[in-house]
Amino acid sequence: MKVCHKCRKEVSIGPRVGRKDECPHCRADLACCLNCRFYDRSAPKQCRETIAELVREKDKANYCDFFQFRESAAAGESVKDGETSSRKALDDLFKK
Repeated sequence: MKVCHKCRKEVSIGPRVGRKDECPHCRADLACCLNCRFYDRSAPKQCRETIAELVREKDKANYCDFFQFRESAAAGESVKDGETSSRKALDDLFKK
């Protein structure tokens, strides 16, 4: 399931996302870092793809050759939610 980074609504698109494709709900750019499976706030340049160039505006469309749309487990799940649930799982693992 593909979900827009901005409105968190499900987006029905083909296997490839074009640079000019927009979310039909909120008109946000779809081919941007915040929708990419390699986006990681804690990684250098906020990207897990080591040879990708720095992109300053993560919410805007760009020309990255490594872009792959992030697959979301549930509609409305955000990166922040994932960080929170990961932190809770880690805390539970090392609970005293």
